[in-house]
Amino acid sequence: MAQGLQLSQRLTQSLVLAPQLQQSLALLQAPTLELKALVEQELQQNPVLEEAAVSEVELQEKDGADPDKQPAEQVDLSEPPADLNFDPASEKSPNEPIDDFQAEFERLVQMDQEWRDHFAQTNIPMRASAEAEEKRQFMFDSLVASTSLQENLLEQLRESTLSEQDRQIGEMLIGNIDDYGYVQATPEELTATTGVPPEKIQGVLKVIQSFDPPGVGARDLRECLLIQLDRTKQQDTLEYRIVRDFMEALGRRRIPEIARGTGTEIDEVQDALENIARLEPRPGRSFLADNDQFVLPEVFVHRNGDEFTVSTNNEHIPHLRISNTYKDLMSQGENSSEVRNYIREKIRAGKFLIKSLHQRQQTILSIAREIVSRQHEFMAKGVAFLKPLTMVQVAEVVGVHETTVSRAVSGKYMQTPQGIFEMKYFFTAGIQTASGSGMSNTSVKDMIDEIFKNENPAKPLSDHQVVKMLSEKGIVIARRTVAKYRTELNILPSNLRKVY
Repeated sequence: MAQGLQLSQRLTQSLVLAPQLQQSLALLQAPTLELKALVEQELQQNPVLEEAAVSEVELQEKDGADPDKQPAEQVDLSEPPADLNFDPASEKSPNEPIDDFQAEFERLVQMDQEWRDHFAQTNIPMRASAEAEEKRQFMFDSLVASTSLQENLLEQLRESTLSEQDRQIGEMLIGNIDDYGYVQATPEELTATTGVPPEKIQGVLKVIQSFDPPGVGARDLRECLLIQLDRTKQQDTLEYRIVRDFMEALGRRRIPEIARGTGTEIDEVQDALENIARLEPRPGRSFLADNDQFVLPEVFVHRNGDEFTVSTNNEHIPHLRISNTYKDLMSQGENSSEVRNYIREKIRAGKFLIKSLHQRQQTILSIAREIVSRQHEFMAKGVAFLKPLTMVQVAEVVGVHETTVSRAVSGKYMQTPQGIFEMKYFFTAGIQTASGSGMSNTSVKDMIDEIFKNENPAKPLSDHQVVKMLSEKGIVIARRTVAKYRTELNILPSNLRKVY
């Protein structure tokens, strides 16, 4: 059979999300700070959108906005709002009177009013003045990226007294230091690739090991701890001898073996181990980007007696509206059809964005209210009373799909009387109790943590003993599950927890 290129046709069906629906889902999933950036991007791309001034929002509240009035429309995210699906057959020709658009503009004004009323009903006060707005903007402008470990080391290298050739070697070494502060290549490996003598590389590495943070530039944990002890002039201490000569026994907490090897008492070794535990095993940890997390609660839960009220954080979300300037342009008959069509499309896009923001807030608020309703005891008493909860249960009550709930709570935080928690924290699997009721695995994990905290250090509890203690409280759990939770809590096995 002859080989060659051929053209063929095939009919298939596929599901493709409309661009507007993709935008609506992106707004729903974005946390507050990311949402603010997305909205500002839309403000730059769509000229008919503008942000309402603070004074206008305050005036709207004073002019009789009813705090008990609910927004007139609540749209399901599973499909675009009906009034945003314009029928092409209903469009008028460019030569027909402009007054035909009056009904659309009236709906636009009504939607703008509903949006303002929605913000007026929140318990969170609006920005009170131009000064407060200026402080708020200054806070966002002040959020800058932190310096990385490599940048910090390069800055110290430039300020050192090394020669130009040694600085180039230092830059090569710093490039081989990972985010935790350890050198990932040996002097021999670097010599093989650069031709620089290993003694020269070792000498420059010693200089880098004198940089901050203490312990940086080490090749393993033992060297990292020794560098830190050297920096504090502890070369003649028991701690230094243990790290230098008994690192393997230290890792396994073989305290009697260390005591025999050093010729000291067990109590002295125990005190030395406590001092060693205060050293930093990962010097570069403070420079990791994950340490700089700015949490802005999306939902506030306030206690009023035995009840809890839920409100969304609307303070940091821009209050959008359609500019009156472009409404006036649409009413001018001398504009060409191209201008009118352009403005009309931009107005439609702006209306959909405003409704998507409205819909986002309503969806998050509805989900948060259901969470608080089901986790009432947690809000009142704490983590031990957290109940099992799935996204399917919340989705059925709110009237959306469970994937919508997942998007709505992703990266969002809730400020409660018990502290600030990620909204996903409240969705946990359950463990059956002897009484037949369910208990959240988070609550069980908290109980296990409390049991280990109260154990006798000289006789640490085994996982099997913890299973028996939980069984006495009516909680049926397997030993391997206890071991799993203990690992997640960063608790060592019983043989490594024993204190002599």
